[in-house]
Amino acid sequence: MSDSIEHKLAITEKIYQYSRAMDRIDDRLGYDVFHEDATVDYGEMFQGTGHEFIDFVHKAHSTMLVHQHTIGNILIELDGDRAGSESYVTATFRIRQDDGTLMGMRSQGRYIDRWERRGDAWRILHRQYLHEMDESWPAVQQFVSRGQRETSDPSYAVLAGSPEESQK
Repeated sequence: MSDSIEHKLAITEKIYQYSRAMDRIDDRLGYDVFHEDATVDYGEMFQGTGHEFIDFVHKAHSTMLVHQHTIGNILIELDGDRAGSESYVTATFRIRQDDGTLMGMRSQGRYIDRWERRGDAWRILHRQYLHEMDESWPAVQQFVSRGQRETSDPSYAVLAGSPEESQK
């Protein structure tokens, strides 16, 4: 496999890892996406370091019933040990308001990331989030999720080892 494909796959994997970290409220996994000195710019919502943003979002997400980040249209440009990427994100949320009303929410935007490879690891050096649109609507609960918003989610057993281990 060519080096450029290998590096693009490594960066793509980190982008997907970020979404998983958000949805499973996994701080460790989220921190691993950003260099310790990384900065993020989410406009009026948040400005600070990547690790501070993980803490900020996980606190906000812990009040929600469920959420799911979906990533697409990933474009990556490599330049030695640096890279730039753009990826589209749709985040869908479910919350229960104080009056008991169940609400669905959707937010769409783009991540504009600057990457740096240190040693063998690609991580975000700076992220800018460009918010495109959002919407909300009254929701009706159809099914109860069997997933967990933490590392006890069944996906951790499957991705950490063999499918046989996840059956235990």
